[in-house]
Amino acid sequence: MPNQSGNAYGLTVLSPLKEIDGSGQAVIPKLRNLIQSFNELDTTPMAKVPNTYLSRLWILEDVFFENYPHELEHLKSKYLVFTSNFHGELDTYLEGMFNAIPTEVQSIWQDCYGFDDKALSPEGFKSYIKKCQVETTFYFNGSTDDSLQDQLKSLYIKQEFSRFVFDNAHKSSEELLTAFKAFIAETQPTADFPRWKPGESDLSDIIDRGNNDHLSTN
Repeated sequence: MPNQSGNAYGLTVLSPLKEIDGSGQAVIPKLRNLIQSFNELDTTPMAKVPNTYLSRLWILEDVFFENYPHELEHLKSKYLVFTSNFHGELDTYLEGMFNAIPTEVQSIWQDCYGFDDKALSPEGFKSYIKKCQVETTFYFNGSTDDSLQDQLKSLYIKQEFSRFVFDNAHKSSEELLTAFKAFIAETQPTADFPRWKPGESDLSDIIDRGNNDHLSTN
């Protein structure tokens, strides 16, 4: 089924770009600088959008010419391309995206044709994105088809259990039982937290303890 594979949704959006913004500035270099600036942040803004498995933003200026005998073709416009693989339904995801990062949404799409004041609300943003959506049949998602929160919890448990095995491999059965009870109390496998944070690129500060601030850190 196009756009959906299990619980994963593949969203592809092509938004036609203006050449000049309202202040007379060229849009493409300005937008390219904005997108690249996200790489300088500790975590991408998309890490705040619930259930995002993977997303990308880039500028499509033209298509490749595959040499003769193919016909030379050009795009009628330059496009901002947004792709996202996420868990759940499209409407819920887009509403969560607008509510999580409204400033970034406006900054990213403000110089696209059709993105006007009507798009600056959850309903308006959903309507705009759907107008620019194209069918998706190719997925980048390699997840377990569970929600992002469940997968972050599973990754956290896997990492911590590996640490537990390494630290306790040579203990007696009594010591091992005591250590395992402490491990369960620390990791709380059936609770939402602690778990990994979304959007992190290394393990130095990856644990999200939610409201469980009383728990000790390793």
